[in-house]
Amino acid sequence: MGRLLTMVTAQWADLSCEDICRKIKEFGYRGVELACWGDHFEVDKALADDRYCARKRELLESHDLECQAIAAHLVGQAVLDRIDERHKVILPPYVWGDGKPAGVNQRAIEEMKNTARAAQKFGASIVTGFTGSSIWHLNYSFPPVSAAMIDDGFKLLAERFHPILDVFGECGVKFALEVHPTEIAFDLYTAQRALEALDHREEFGFNFDPSHLHWQGVDPVEFIRAFPDRIYHVHIKDAATTLNGRTGILASHLDFGDPRRGWDFRSPGRGSVNFEEIIRALNVIGYTGPLSVEWEDSGMEREFGAREACQFVKELDFAASGRKFDAAFEK
Repeated sequence: MGRLLTMVTAQWADLSCEDICRKIKEFGYRGVELACWGDHFEVDKALADDRYCARKRELLESHDLECQAIAAHLVGQAVLDRIDERHKVILPPYVWGDGKPAGVNQRAIEEMKNTARAAQKFGASIVTGFTGSSIWHLNYSFPPVSAAMIDDGFKLLAERFHPILDVFGECGVKFALEVHPTEIAFDLYTAQRALEALDHREEFGFNFDPSHLHWQGVDPVEFIRAFPDRIYHVHIKDAATTLNGRTGILASHLDFGDPRRGWDFRSPGRGSVNFEEIIRALNVIGYTGPLSVEWEDSGMEREFGAREACQFVKELDFAASGRKFDAAFEK
């Protein structure tokens, strides 16, 4: 079909933007989804330096790469989260500051507004990312969790994200939440509640990543069908469950890559996500945006995996027919 095939640079932040762009082009991709960490896309510099965005575009053009989306997952996580020492390692020092939770939340809100402004200046129409969640720790309802406590979490989403989305609207940029455990929306029903809490604002939609839905037991195709007008961006990432009687779906506090986990990410095509049906569903809703490989497989050498994933998606993507297969009999 020719959808733009890109790679998320987030998992390659140990490399310079120059180095990862060169590799991504060598792997066979046509574009990038630049992460807002490392030196891949720096929001503060994009706004402070009049030449920053132009230089970044020149770098991409020198490698014949496009960029329609930037990724702001790490700062977005701090907008709603209950802040603790975990956040220090993922946030820019100027957002972390003194680490006092209320201040971190507020600085993260301002950084997300600035991310929309930087995206506009750079020429990216989508910011993918996270929201965090003030109620994720309540997911297993014991001690008993009242409905009001959950309601308060979605009210906080509205309180903190409406002002952010105001700026996104002013900039003509859309925010695509990656529905994901630890976010305010982590499955189909919580995604619906998030949309309702934000009054179905056009600026807010989803970065569809089937891997996070699949291991939870949610059919990713049903998510596409539920939100056909809110799929603003698509990640290609695979996962597999390995429930063998000893493993658990909550993963037992074991790190990614540990064979004792009940699920793990896989290189695209190496897990059990049904990408065939996903492409068919995307064709039905008329999605024409990027297919962005987010490569995460602790059991595979990453350059081998990234190259193989590129070929997998090239062979996977196809256009809708536009006609019935037996239309010849209509005459």
